[in-house]
Amino acid sequence: MMSGAADTLFMPSKKLWQAVSSGGDLSLCGRPLDRLEAMSVLLAAAESGSLSKASRDLRLPLATVSRKVAELEAYLNATLLIRSAKGLELTPAGRSYVSAAKTILEQVTEAERAAAGEYTEPKGDLVVTAPIMFGRLHVLPVVARFLAAYPDVSVGLVMTDRVAHFLDDQVDVALRIGPLPDSSLIATRLGSVRHVICASPDYLAANGTPSTPDDLARHNVISFQSVSVLSSWDFKSEGAEITASFRSRLSVNTIDAAIDAGLSGAGLVRAVSYQIVDHVRSGQLKLVLESFEPAPRPVHLVYDTQSRLPLKLRAFVDFVVPRMRERLIEAAI
Repeated sequence: MMSGAADTLFMPSKKLWQAVSSGGDLSLCGRPLDRLEAMSVLLAAAESGSLSKASRDLRLPLATVSRKVAELEAYLNATLLIRSAKGLELTPAGRSYVSAAKTILEQVTEAERAAAGEYTEPKGDLVVTAPIMFGRLHVLPVVARFLAAYPDVSVGLVMTDRVAHFLDDQVDVALRIGPLPDSSLIATRLGSVRHVICASPDYLAANGTPSTPDDLARHNVISFQSVSVLSSWDFKSEGAEITASFRSRLSVNTIDAAIDAGLSGAGLVRAVSYQIVDHVRSGQLKLVLESFEPAPRPVHLVYDTQSRLPLKLRAFVDFVVPRMRERLIEAAI
């Protein structure tokens, strides 16, 4: 179906389709132009909508990206990209070329994976991302055990509290906490965690225990916003969502600092259950307002869907899922 569409579009210039489907390099004024590299540069520019963004994604100088696109257009004798108020846009010829090039690049990647043995034995590199504290406490120990079991696989564990993008950040697997948006990604549920409020016994003894969210207004609250800004926390009461506002006297920018402040008796802290479970079990922190907690937040292992999963990814998923489920059960409070 794709070749028929291409033949219709490219009747004035058969060289355009031949460039996509041929196995050799393109050439321009006697200089070879690497076919796969030219396709990759054009695809990056088309997907990002900007030559400068493509240069950053590919880690190539902007002049190099611009030149490679221009040389490809000159060889094909066709305009593939045009500038508009919205950025770069594909011409009709460019859309068909990019569609064909994307398919070819995917096939080449698939062939390379097969040749490298990724479908016959687990080996190669994986990039895994997880929230910082969750990654340190739970993902890292499991990854270490995985590496011991699979000596031919290497893992790059990126711990960040921002949502990493699979394509832009070249991520293979992500551990995500919270509701997931609709997407084509595969998500395996590992368990759930609670969003809790806690304080030290000394603070509660001196200031009393809040009985409703409205009591936050008269308590010292440790927040992640400026002390001059009115803050709020969400709760649930009789099935309905409610919001309680307060003005904190102490604001910090990391959960570790907030927990330390709570342990010192500085006030009420809101945290995810796995972050303070040891302190609760030891009696250093006590939970409050439990009956008003929002619904537990799901934890998923997420990876991109493919017709054939490389064995390194399948091995990682099969290894991690049961162990992470076990750790989340053990970390429950």
